[in-house]
Amino acid sequence: MPLSIQSLAAIAIDLQTGLTRRDHFTLLVSSLRQLLNCDATALLRFEAQQFRPLAIDGLTQDVLGRRFALDQHPRLEAIARAGHVVRFPEDSHLPDPYDGLIPGHDKLKVHACIGLPLFADQNLIGALTFDSLNPRQFDQFNDEELQLISVLAAAALNNALLVETLEKQSLPDFVQQISIARDGGEIIGSSPVMQQLKQEIGIVAGSDLNVLISGETGVGKELVARAIHLGSARAAHPLVYLNCAALPENVAESELFGHVKGAFTGAIQHRVGKFELADNGTLFLDEIGELSLSLQAKLLRIIQYGDLQRVGDDSMKRVNVRILAATNRELKQAVVSGQFRADLYHRLSVFPVVVPPLRERVSDIPLLAGFFCERYRIKLGLTQLVLRGDALTALEGYPWPGNIRELEHAIYRAAVLARATQNGGVTELLPLHFNLNSQTAPEQQDNEMPPILVQGDLATLTDQFQREVIRKVLTASDMNWAATARKLNLNSGNLHRLAKRLGLK
Repeated sequence: MPLSIQSLAAIAIDLQTGLTRRDHFTLLVSSLRQLLNCDATALLRFEAQQFRPLAIDGLTQDVLGRRFALDQHPRLEAIARAGHVVRFPEDSHLPDPYDGLIPGHDKLKVHACIGLPLFADQNLIGALTFDSLNPRQFDQFNDEELQLISVLAAAALNNALLVETLEKQSLPDFVQQISIARDGGEIIGSSPVMQQLKQEIGIVAGSDLNVLISGETGVGKELVARAIHLGSARAAHPLVYLNCAALPENVAESELFGHVKGAFTGAIQHRVGKFELADNGTLFLDEIGELSLSLQAKLLRIIQYGDLQRVGDDSMKRVNVRILAATNRELKQAVVSGQFRADLYHRLSVFPVVVPPLRERVSDIPLLAGFFCERYRIKLGLTQLVLRGDALTALEGYPWPGNIRELEHAIYRAAVLARATQNGGVTELLPLHFNLNSQTAPEQQDNEMPPILVQGDLATLTDQFQREVIRKVLTASDMNWAATARKLNLNSGNLHRLAKRLGLK
């Protein structure tokens, strides 16, 4: 049945109701899927040479987290390069980006597929895709009717982008979306807590306030720091990274402030510290809670006055640096216990930002899983990587003590296992590839002692025991040495020296 003007007008009227942009897009794709009576519909936004799904109907939820780069998906590239309706032959040899991603259908074999590029002022802003398992489903619709759909969708998408731009005009130099970083890093998530986080990032990015980013290991604190920097007036200047937990005490001051030739044994030339490298830009101090009290005092002086003194140099240099600090510790408690300076804490936490753990944003797991599936599909050279429904259910039911980093590693490991045991175009990730049920709960991991093979003298057995304990706690701490030291109640420097003696480093 041909499309009627009345049916399209009804959709256009519905789009004028007081819904959120996301609900507008969801309404659009569901209405169009019903109108064309097809199996799957998707509205995609085009940016940075890739398509990002905004709304889907008839596809698995993880599609919303996938990012379809043009050079990896020839069908989408054909849509992007076309200025009109694209009808793919039912037996097209071009791989379909949604192969295996329509629930209940393992593979899209012979099927009908249409792509509509969406334009605003002759600029490509997105696309609509329609898939049907009936090869003849779209024969009844002519290109003029489908072009009307593209005009309707383009207007809805362009209006949303204009509103988004207006909302961000108050943020100086905010030239990119907060979710897209220049090097491809992206903050994935649409849950309420993540919407709140992105709003906070947008608010503080345009200021020049110091920010304390707190959250558990693996939640993505560095991505938040990068988004704040890119949204600031300092975006054209460097973002310099320093992991305070990895700094040996004897070189920490030099790393931060630099040194002059001859300042100490081994100082054979001048060295520029991280503060000078970040001048007029941003310095990201990760694991700030691991800095010694003496270094905290020197850091406070630079924050207060902007005066920098290299090690071994009597002269002062002024720097203009914004500090973004991150920690997985409770710094307030560290202040109370005397392990962290109260005045430095208050200087750093002018605008505190808390990144939620993954267990508090379970609805984002499908998006994150889709994002990582697409990343490792490309990395492993797979035609398609699909997360089966029961596997996604298992992921959503797991507490993820290592948060997003643990989820990413789990998907990568599962993809490697699946590739080794499956043949064919579509590689499926199954529950057995994750083996989450057999993993020990995090609170039990810290209490259980590793089994000991009793052989050798006492010194050998003691080394073996220490080696296994450190290895186990280090793994449970996501390879974070500072966190491992805290759990073992050891000085960080002593732990590094012990690990080196035991052959762990």
